[in-house]
Amino acid sequence: MRPKPLIILLAALPGFALAAPSWQNISAESGRRIELDRSTLKRTGNVVEAQSRVTLDRELIDNRTGTPYKIIEATTRYDCTTRSARTIKRIYRQTDKDTLREEEIAGAELPVRSGTLDDRVLREVCRPPKENPLELAQKANEAASQLQQANEALVKKEVAKSEAQAPAKSQEAPVASVLPSIRPNLRAVVESKAAAEQQAPAPVEKPVPTVAKPLPTINVPTGTTQVVRNNAPAPRAASKPASKPGSDSGYMLELVRADGASRLPTGWSYEGAGGPDNWARIDPRNLLCATGKRQSPIDIRDGIKVDLEPIRFDYRASTFRIVDDGHAVTVAVGDSSFSLTGKTYDLEQIVFRRPGETRVNGQRYEMSAQLMHRSLDGNLAVVEILFERGAEHPQIQTLWNHLPLERNLRVQPPKAVLEPAKMLPESGHYYTFMGSLTTPPCTEGVLWIVMKQPVQISDEQIRIFSRLYRINARPVQATGDRLIKESR
Repeated sequence: MRPKPLIILLAALPGFALAAPSWQNISAESGRRIELDRSTLKRTGNVVEAQSRVTLDRELIDNRTGTPYKIIEATTRYDCTTRSARTIKRIYRQTDKDTLREEEIAGAELPVRSGTLDDRVLREVCRPPKENPLELAQKANEAASQLQQANEALVKKEVAKSEAQAPAKSQEAPVASVLPSIRPNLRAVVESKAAAEQQAPAPVEKPVPTVAKPLPTINVPTGTTQVVRNNAPAPRAASKPASKPGSDSGYMLELVRADGASRLPTGWSYEGAGGPDNWARIDPRNLLCATGKRQSPIDIRDGIKVDLEPIRFDYRASTFRIVDDGHAVTVAVGDSSFSLTGKTYDLEQIVFRRPGETRVNGQRYEMSAQLMHRSLDGNLAVVEILFERGAEHPQIQTLWNHLPLERNLRVQPPKAVLEPAKMLPESGHYYTFMGSLTTPPCTEGVLWIVMKQPVQISDEQIRIFSRLYRINARPVQATGDRLIKESR
């Protein structure tokens, strides 16, 4: 059957066929489905803006409106080079057509961690787009044409320069017909002149002292010191003895950075030139490390004692993956979360620090474990456990038993099990405040929960970690005017 003219006309109208998003399923797991609308992809260099959504099997209650929702749509910019992301808009929906609310987000760029929802989307959007073979051939032809034009222009320029020069003297060697190299070869120039002088007949008249010609001008990059050493023999009269056999001739040009001694490293660390004072200078994306007003860690003082809501920990025993990434010992775990103020945060990893980063009334603890969590809407929360010297900790010993032999080597023991709940202190009292990540890019807006009761670990367990990291803790930051609450 031939299509009706009206249908053909509507299909030809701009935006008619693309009025609704074309969602493509990229991941399905227990309780949720992740989808991507490829028609919304916008690429600018290595940055891709994409619209994705999470569809839940069961409804959640929105804290702001008290209304249930099952779909969260997000517009996010992904940096494929640095593996980071920044969400700029979220839409909460009850169904595909029923919008609960929308919110614009002015958050900072965050690193994308493996296994997260953003990681799945980033892998999809950062794949190189497929190009049409005809377009590839056209680009290749254009590049070849541009290269040919550049070569022709270079040849014309060099020929014109040769014609403009004065004719060579009779006693000099003939000029080579080959075009000179773009890169100056000072040694070859001096050697050719020396050979010409040896072939020329001895002068009859009294020799005239030779005046050294200036070196050719060479453009040296800004911030670089040009050091020229002249190891050519000085011009001499015919009556002077010849130079010693084996003496070198020509010039040698060295380019030395003027600021070579003070150049910053490319990576951050906890000591030396890459230390915390220079994090913002190493990479402009770390600007918050120097200018932020809610930075972590802090020295907890003058907290307001109130009846804080108890934290509902749902930590479960699971297998784990441990790695020494060059900055800390990090343990990835699964199937654990905690709930607070109506929001659930999933446990992603545990990071160990020495000494403990957060201080309490000036006291710094031997070590600390930071349990990094993320909520479904992307908010971060850190539960910090402070360690003091005492008895051996069984859960810590389980991890130390499987420390990798090399950095960046991931070890996932098939039978060992970690129980995060047994790392928590007996008391559920805690301090809480808003802070940041304690590593670059020092992202703010992180909920910090510091357990008030410290947990014991043995001297031997501390010494084992000290052999890997003498120090991997950021210095305390200014508390400023932020509010600190503590359980009473």
